Amino acid sequence: MVITGASAGIGRACVEAFAGRGDRLALIARGRAGLEAAAAEARKAGTTAVVIEADVSDPRAVEAAAERVERELGPIDVWVNDAFTSVFAPFTEISAEEFRRVTEVTYLGYVYATQAALRRMLPRDRGTLVHVGSALAYRGIPFQSAYSGAKHALQGWHEALRCELLASGSGVRTTMVQMPAVNTPQFDWVLSRLPHRAQPVPPIYQPEVAARAVVRAADRPERREYWVGGSTAATLIANAVVPGLLDRYLARTGLDSQQTDRPRGADDPVNLWEPADARQDHGAHGRFTDRAVDRSPQLWATTHRGVVAGALAATAAVAIGTYLGRRR
Repeated sequence: MVITGASAGIGRACVEAFAGRGDRLALIARGRAGLEAAAAEARKAGTTAVVIEADVSDPRAVEAAAERVERELGPIDVWVNDAFTSVFAPFTEISAEEFRRVTEVTYLGYVYATQAALRRMLPRDRGTLVHVGSALAYRGIPFQSAYSGAKHALQGWHEALRCELLASGSGVRTTMVQMPAVNTPQFDWVLSRLPHRAQPVPPIYQPEVAARAVVRAADRPERREYWVGGSTAATLIANAVVPGLLDRYLARTGLDSQQTDRPRGADDPVNLWEPADARQDHGAHGRFTDRAVDRSPQLWATTHRGVVAGALAATAAVAIGTYLGRRR
């Protein structure tokens, strides 16, 4: 198992989840302290963990990482793309260099990593690619234009890649997990120009919920995508049914809902150009544990669609039967 962005947040929770099953892990990120702490947790669980410092926006670095993984651990079975960065700011306050950086990491980083993985998986005709996505792949929100754009790009690229793999009859599979708001350290180290400290838009989920979805996607990659969290489903439905109304709602609430009442600190860490966990480990969790939930009914429904469909069909049959009986 290869995991990018493995030093913190969802990637870090994925390390724990895969390690608990005994999977051998290759952990890729920029932050040395976070990577070493993640590897220590994996080894404590009784499995092998290889640490690789690499920036996924550099295709040569990613290729070198993939080569090292196969040399030290053997053929890559699953590659999880999770690394990202972002900027919280109005679009007009994001420089061209900052926008390019977010795009190179959050979008092109997945592309480069997948190219490296496919160069090894396709000749063997097996392997699984799991892309950590977001509800923002379908619905952009204010003050996250660079991140929203990257996630939209990922969705289109993933769909095209999936179709190509199916058309070729390849045994390699690709799937995407669409995430809701998650309690991770990103809200303390993403570059922000908002007046107050950033926060995820509730409801907030623990990173372990996200990790369980990634594990399920790795085991069952035949599904095009997995949704985590009721907020994700609600966002997708609202965007499809009333996009104009949703635009106005987000324009009115977007700023306040993404901030706490605490002013942003001038010395808050920023991980856009350099890792925020190079010297200090930040773990998987952010500062919203008291508000985060550790279960997702939406994930259960997504992974048990047959059961849900059967229940809906049975309910509909009973309703129709009752109606017809009354008609008689």
